Amino acid sequence: MRAEALRVQGALALLRHAHAHPGVTRAEAAASLGLSSGSATEIMGRLRAARLLAERPVTAPSGGRGRPSTELVAHPEGPLVAVVELTHATWSVTTAAIGGELAPAAVHRHRGGPPAEVLAEVRAALDAVRRDAGDRLAAVGVAVPGTVRGTTVVQAATLRWRDVDLAPLGGGLPLTVGNDASLAGVAEALRGAARGVPVALHLTVEVGVGGVLLVEGRPVLGATGAGGEFGHVPFGEPGLACPCGATGCWDVTVDGRAMARRLGRPAPDDPRGFAAEVLAAARRGDGDAGAAVTEAAAALGRGVGALLNALDPAVVTLGGLGADLLDAAGDALLAAARPAAMAWRRAALPPIVPAALGSRGPSIGAAESALGAVLAGLAQDLLTRR
Repeated sequence: MRAEALRVQGALALLRHAHAHPGVTRAEAAASLGLSSGSATEIMGRLRAARLLAERPVTAPSGGRGRPSTELVAHPEGPLVAVVELTHATWSVTTAAIGGELAPAAVHRHRGGPPAEVLAEVRAALDAVRRDAGDRLAAVGVAVPGTVRGTTVVQAATLRWRDVDLAPLGGGLPLTVGNDASLAGVAEALRGAARGVPVALHLTVEVGVGGVLLVEGRPVLGATGAGGEFGHVPFGEPGLACPCGATGCWDVTVDGRAMARRLGRPAPDDPRGFAAEVLAAARRGDGDAGAAVTEAAAALGRGVGALLNALDPAVVTLGGLGADLLDAAGDALLAAARPAAMAWRRAALPPIVPAALGSRGPSIGAAESALGAVLAGLAQDLLTRR
């Protein structure tokens, strides 16, 4: 019984290691986990038989010597998760397997109508995925631009949604739902610029600011899962109304809406698209556009400086428009962050870097969340069956 329990634990360890380190060879995984070559071979046999992992040859450099190596990959008949990403203007549905790689996804625009209308389109796409995947589909992960508790979007200001339960998207499968910026932070901690960092802060600017504090790669989401709404901290202009119902929110001082006010334009229907146009104009030498970009970057920097005081991260990763502002007006961003930080921090601010995963961050994070549920279920199943 003890020997069998150890074999099960070894199988779980190898499965999780292969998921966390795509492309790892069997020899590398065995060394990392302290397994003998024979044990690794026996465990891989079990995982292959269970249709969880497979192996493929690693292409050796020309003239290489020694025994050919193999890398551990998802089994071609293994479990899949469906991945849904909703933004203020678009939606997409794709799949991911063990190892986290996303299949290509078509991006569809929605009209910002009632939740039932948007979700009907998403459900139809999920139904198509279920038909294609059959019993391989094991869970669904969803990223949304709003505050989430459980499977409910309690408020998504840019979508004008309140108390929308996404449970029907699961279709009876395990369902994980998360804020898009928080999930992008999870992705950066697991696969991107914050990997291996003990305490990291991720901020995404799209329409407003979202993000998450990550400790040892795990998101700090508060008592109900609704943490990370940094955009609704009053770092902004006092008295300026935010669609969330509060005033003075940081959200409306760092994105396309702020740029439009600076330029004397009406509030744009698509703040992210408008911001991209202003950034392009600034790069062409338009002085007014450049000033609007610099002002938004400074507003972002002041908030970052304040969060350094409150959260003490070792690195700050910026996604979406935040990465664009860092690229276009990084000096202004840092110049605003330093005086907002406590004096002892200013000489050596932690690195403030662009997110490595770009626009894929929320979907990768949603995939990781759903695959985490799948791996937990597999662990329970293996332990029960032993």
